[in-house]
Amino acid sequence: MAHDGVVLEVDAISKSFGALAALSKVSFAVRRGQVFSVIGPNGAGKSTLFNVVSGLHTPTAGRVRFNGRDIGGLPPETINRLGIAKTFQITNIFPEISVFENVRVAAQSRARESGRLASLWRLPDVETGVAELLRAFGLAAKRDELAENLSHGEQRYLEICLALATEPTLLLLDEPTAGMTPGETKEATALIRQIAAARGLTVLLIEHDMSVVMGISDQVAVLHFGEKIAEGPPEQIRNDPQVIEAYLGPPEA
Repeated sequence: MAHDGVVLEVDAISKSFGALAALSKVSFAVRRGQVFSVIGPNGAGKSTLFNVVSGLHTPTAGRVRFNGRDIGGLPPETINRLGIAKTFQITNIFPEISVFENVRVAAQSRARESGRLASLWRLPDVETGVAELLRAFGLAAKRDELAENLSHGEQRYLEICLALATEPTLLLLDEPTAGMTPGETKEATALIRQIAAARGLTVLLIEHDMSVVMGISDQVAVLHFGEKIAEGPPEQIRNDPQVIEAYLGPPEA
């Protein structure tokens, strides 16, 4: 896959909470169109890294650049308007309204904020855009269901639809297959890759399921105790002695 240009640059990012150093001088660059995964044991700093990129935390040191602009310390809503959307480890949807209304709320919010007349999401086009998203994720038949009545896997898909409705160019996916069955996980992996390619999205992914990471990623960075210990294509990471010792364990016989 060809990539042109760096979308996200994480440059020597550190983040401390009192005496606890959650991140220490972490650096990597995500290029346009890549699926870039961040892996590591619990407590490695993955969620803290996502929170720094999405504006929930201000870095203690270092810089985060999105399309060349320093975004470190900007509020989350500003970062979202610039084109970064994030899904959460715990499903973050509106359970008591319909599937369609969930996505429409996100789409209309983006349309009002952007004020771009040429936007796909200008108000007359919202219903068409929402319907297309629901079709892409296999939710069209559930459009009038309350979101709380969806299966866990369907709720994860709905959350991704909400993020995509804000028209991001960089999508942060935090454990998108958590709690899914093996069949749902396999389907979700293929779908994320397909949607990313179709929409020209760049994806930054946190994921514990190594079958997902190895099957979807162009590049993988490994965190351990807040530091980056390795980065490279999936096959290189799979066979990296330091990564095997810190996280993956020896391959199955």
